[in-house]
Amino acid sequence: MAFFAVGDRVRMRKAHPCGSTDWEVVRTGMDFRIKCLGCNHQVMLPRVKFEKAVKQVLFRAVDPAK
Repeated sequence: MAFFAVGDRVRMRKAHPCGSTDWEVVRTGMDFRIKCLGCNHQVMLPRVKFEKAVKQVLFRAVDPAK
């Protein structure tokens, strides 16, 4: 299980219809709210689906080692 925090930027496996694959985490918990960095559209995903869809973490807002 990966650690995600509000403000993290991630690259998803599938592209958004606008063409962007980069998203910012806006809310965490049982459901994640993510914002497309291409068109600012926001989507809610269940945690399990979100964690499977993440391809790469581009930027960490919080250092998980601390």
